[in-house]
Amino acid sequence: MHIEDFMLPCPSKKFLGIECFGCGTQRAIVMVFQGKFSEAFQMFPAVYTLLLFFCFVGLNFIDKKRNYGQILIFLAIINSVIMVFSYFYKHFFIHN
Repeated sequence: MHIEDFMLPCPSKKFLGIECFGCGTQRAIVMVFQGKFSEAFQMFPAVYTLLLFFCFVGLNFIDKKRNYGQILIFLAIINSVIMVFSYFYKHFFIHN
């Protein structure tokens, strides 16, 4: 068995045939842990900022003395911007 056997399918792509803004996230995270860093970035460009976001979410739960709210908001905005730009770049510039 491989970890790829347990990945969830994208409902948007499965039912509508349209990729969503987060398509490729699971595969990119697996590629990062396999050491395929450039392939992970090509699959989902926001993978590294997303992993950083998850690290700070974990720190927010573990370290109650510090407030990580501003950092989390900043990383969420950065992730959103990267996801939107990469989505439109992939669909309007690469596929044409």
